[in-house]
Amino acid sequence: MTLPRIGVVGAGALGYHHVRILKDLDGIEFVGFYDVDVERSAHVTKELGVPAFSSVTGLIDAADALTIVVPTPAHFEVARAALSRGRHLLIEKPLTTTVEEADELLDMARSAGALIQTGHVERFNRAIRAALPYVNDPRFVESNRLAPFNPRGSDVAVVLDLMIHDIDLIATLVRGKVEDIAAVGVPLLTSSVDIANARLTFSTGAVANITASRVSREKLRKLRIFQPSGYFSLDLGTGAGVFYRLRKDVDLSSLAAAPQAIEQFVEWVPLSAPEAEPLKLELESFVGAVRGEQPVPVSGEDGRDALAIALRIVREIERTLPALTRA
Repeated sequence: MTLPRIGVVGAGALGYHHVRILKDLDGIEFVGFYDVDVERSAHVTKELGVPAFSSVTGLIDAADALTIVVPTPAHFEVARAALSRGRHLLIEKPLTTTVEEADELLDMARSAGALIQTGHVERFNRAIRAALPYVNDPRFVESNRLAPFNPRGSDVAVVLDLMIHDIDLIATLVRGKVEDIAAVGVPLLTSSVDIANARLTFSTGAVANITASRVSREKLRKLRIFQPSGYFSLDLGTGAGVFYRLRKDVDLSSLAAAPQAIEQFVEWVPLSAPEAEPLKLELESFVGAVRGEQPVPVSGEDGRDALAIALRIVREIERTLPALTRA
């Protein structure tokens, strides 16, 4: 079997790690990368020992598949150029800046017989991988994703920069359609919304409360999931988690008679999954899909749906912002 030729468009803070991993990944021929910043290209070439292309067109011509790790506003044009040549793509989240752009790319991919994978890397988080076998009919989900300010990603609202990770995760866990959204947020350090909270109600009856901030002193990535059989507490930052499961031998009616220690009706189920770098797992899954060995784990449609929810949240925040703040 001929090895697929893969390249990276964009070698910034995240794109650098795409290059770092792909250059040594088995099962492909890594052809190189392109970055619009010539000095950055020279630095990455020297540090990682990989070739830099002088144009994105040259890289597209040389590759069978690409990962697109440029700023979000450039996703659409780069992806459209690559899809016009039938290239398979992994596009970092958010997929595009508008749903209409996402739909156009998906139509192009279907016509060309090309794959699109969305870079929702939290799907590959060790805590998520460990919890998934136990998740069953979530009723309430609460997520908190807080981070210190970083200019990278600040060209879009925090909903599209950070919250979209949790939007995708929660939509994957709940597996229902979002029917109602209530959201608030404010800009603090940029002209976009820097801290936001959204409450999503799903067709399944599940409710999710999501908070994202890029003006925090410390990083925090926590996810709590409540379902009829128990409660998950997941730390996405460390990849650790615990499942507090209701014991099957407990008469729950007895809890109304007298207080009981939690150990009497709950058992702790440690969650574990193999240690691995999430980005490497994501790129390995893309390679497997390109080679025809497995389906795309996070499809372009998944990315489109997460984007659509995120944009609905942004519109709801803009609707509720005081006129003075919006100005």
